[in-house]
Amino acid sequence: MKLLLDENLEAAILRGLLRVHPGLDVVRVVDVGLTGAPDPMVLAWDRATMSLEAARRIEAGEPIPGLLLIRRGASTGEVLRTLELILECAHEGELEGIIEYIPF
Repeated sequence: MKLLLDENLEAAILRGLLRVHPGLDVVRVVDVGLTGAPDPMVLAWDRATMSLEAARRIEAGEPIPGLLLIRRGASTGEVLRTLELILECAHEGELEGIIEYIPF
C-alpha cells in the first residue's frame, strides 16, 4: 500500500510507521514540492487530500484512493496502532473512495 502523508502529520507517526514497516512506500507532500499547496492542487497530484475536497470528488464520481483523517486529540500511539492495523489488513484498492477518521 502506498501512502501520501500530509505536511501536518507529526514526524513521530512517520518514524513509528517506518520502524515497524521499514519498506513502506511513503511519499510526503513536502517531498514532491507541494508544501503549503491548496487541497485541490494536492488532489491533482495524487487524488487524495482533506475531507471537503475529497468528498466533493467522491460526489462528482471522480476517483480517490482513500483518505484517512486523524481525529483531533488522538495520541500518537493510537494513530500508529490504527495505521498498523490498516496496513496489515487492507488490500490494495480496498480504501478507494473512502473517507475514514482514525483511530476508529
